[in-house]
Amino acid sequence: MKKPINVSNQGATLDTSRRNFLKLSGIGIAVAGLTLVGCDDDDFEYNDNKIFDLGVGDVGVLNYAYALEQLEADFYTKVVNNFYAGISSVEKEVLTDLYHHEVIHRDFFKAAITGATNNVLPTLEFQYPNVNFNDRSSVLATAKALEDTGVAAYNGAGRYITNPTYLVLAGKIVSVEARHASAIRDLINPLTAAFSGDDVVDPVTGLDVAKEPKDVVMAAGGFIKTPFTWKERGIN
Repeated sequence: MKKPINVSNQGATLDTSRRNFLKLSGIGIAVAGLTLVGCDDDDFEYNDNKIFDLGVGDVGVLNYAYALEQLEADFYTKVVNNFYAGISSVEKEVLTDLYHHEVIHRDFFKAAITGATNNVLPTLEFQYPNVNFNDRSSVLATAKALEDTGVAAYNGAGRYITNPTYLVLAGKIVSVEARHASAIRDLINPLTAAFSGDDVVDPVTGLDVAKEPKDVVMAAGGFIKTPFTWKERGIN
């Protein structure tokens, strides 16, 4: 059964008094007052091993995005709860803003999918075996990898979205994720062209890199402890 969902950012805890390009009011975050069309309750399923499958069609894409936003929110939560030694005030402000944005993204997807079905992707568990959260280089390198991968993931999954409302949502969120990626890259290599390096922006087409879901999950798999599948996209 399809049901309409109304989601807003009421109650979000972002400090909008900070006047920088990353603040919530400055980027027009996608979730404010957005109405989504409900998904079919039977678009979700568990496989024989009781492992959650993301589903088919738009439902699968929404759950896929929710999984990635859970990962980013979890990572930045750990960062801001224990900032690395010697962090500058600028770095602390940027990372705190990114934390707030990713939590809003995560909570938006949870509310949207939960409003449409009882079978929502569960809260995932993550691990960071090679990340030293007290080391600047380790934290920023991981943030860079996550943000670059997130942008490529949205770009790659966009062609599987059939509902125009969802496509608009994905386009708005990926633009925010791209700003995150640029901000992290500038922290690592300030005042250089690294913020839009040739490794993420094709110098010929001028377009961001796009990656298939299977490649994204493979790249991020080392962080994800909770197994899930997306059989429609070859993720088993």
